Amino acid sequence: MGPLILAFALAVAAWLLVVGDLVRRHRPAWHWYLTGYPAAAWRVVFTWRRVALLNDIAVSRLPARTLVGHLLVKGDPVRPVAPRISFPRATRMGLSVVVRLHAGQTPATYMQAADALVHAWKVHAVRVTSPERGLVLLTATATDPLERPGLASAPAELLSALIGALETGGAWVMNLRLVPHWLIAGATRSGKSTLLARVITQLAPQPVALVGIDCKGGMELGLFADRLSALATCRREAVAVLTALVVDMQERMGACRTAGVRSVWELPDKLRPVPVVVLVDEIAELYLSDGTRQSKAEAEQCSTLLLRLAQLGAALGLHLVVAGQRVGSDLGPGVTALRAQLGGRICHRVNDPGTAEMTLGDLNKDAVTVAQAITAQERGVAVCTGPDGGWARARSHLTPTDEAVATARKHSGMTPELPALARALVALEGDGK
Repeated sequence: MGPLILAFALAVAAWLLVVGDLVRRHRPAWHWYLTGYPAAAWRVVFTWRRVALLNDIAVSRLPARTLVGHLLVKGDPVRPVAPRISFPRATRMGLSVVVRLHAGQTPATYMQAADALVHAWKVHAVRVTSPERGLVLLTATATDPLERPGLASAPAELLSALIGALETGGAWVMNLRLVPHWLIAGATRSGKSTLLARVITQLAPQPVALVGIDCKGGMELGLFADRLSALATCRREAVAVLTALVVDMQERMGACRTAGVRSVWELPDKLRPVPVVVLVDEIAELYLSDGTRQSKAEAEQCSTLLLRLAQLGAALGLHLVVAGQRVGSDLGPGVTALRAQLGGRICHRVNDPGTAEMTLGDLNKDAVTVAQAITAQERGVAVCTGPDGGWARARSHLTPTDEAVATARKHSGMTPELPALARALVALEGDGK
């Protein structure tokens, strides 16, 4: 009977391995709840005190300074006590732990210990947040949720584009009504152009005007010319288009003033002008000059006009989506002023720390560190800001070029005509002749 029992046990073990592998691949959440979470929760409970001691999270209830006679003795705290934690609560692909801070502690200490927690708990990442005073929430993810992100969904709204999926599993949405202007930074082949194509395919079916500025000869945005109300392929054309948009903005101001309202969204539907989304591919081409007087003048004009649109356009239905490989103050003083008006930030993989700092540094220092950790293999992965002022890792849905072009052509009949733009382009053609 011994060999039969051994064979039966081996068969059962093999069957469990096969079933476990199928569950892991096709039902990863089930696999996590059944096998991953119990092991991770055990590691959290039994390693917490040691991790707290080694990373200066534990504190002593006794003073670190003791008076012996007339001498003040300083030394390490005696018998440090680790902060109290809740039992790890399972999430869909991770777990969360609530920590009660000792008096005098801040969440910054736990942020510095996040890498140590990752290794001790054997998880992919640990995020540190503070939901309320005196508490810290440690959120661990078992695996990279952006490695194979699912297709997220979001309700269709005007000027709202479903970009991809967040690391939390939720939808990554660019809502221009909520955050009117966006800055997108990313090195070559980081997913920046794919993201712009995704934005166009999401906005193409909506009653909005799309204006493209692509000073690389229109190589990127020219593919979607059927759905663009105007396309500038050089800086000279960009000056004309931006000037026309400023004129249109002034006309919208007059309409709002006449109606006695503060925004075009308060106007009646019949009087409300069509919203305009200006997409700029490679912002550096608008700011760099070759040293000639004409080139410097064009660069200054572009800087001034973009800044005016960013400062005044939100209430008038004019929105900016600005992208570039390199975004830094070395492009000119106008870049820093423009960046301050672009509340939405998206940072893909970048080639230098300065661009990540310029994109996310004024919002959150931790986001800069996470953005610099994006590898070349993680195309489409980015660090983005949220409407609540926080940040998250996200990945845009892959939109093939032929699909994006087909979508633009399909909705070409919805392309509105802007009178000010039409007049500017006609005048530009006349000057060219």
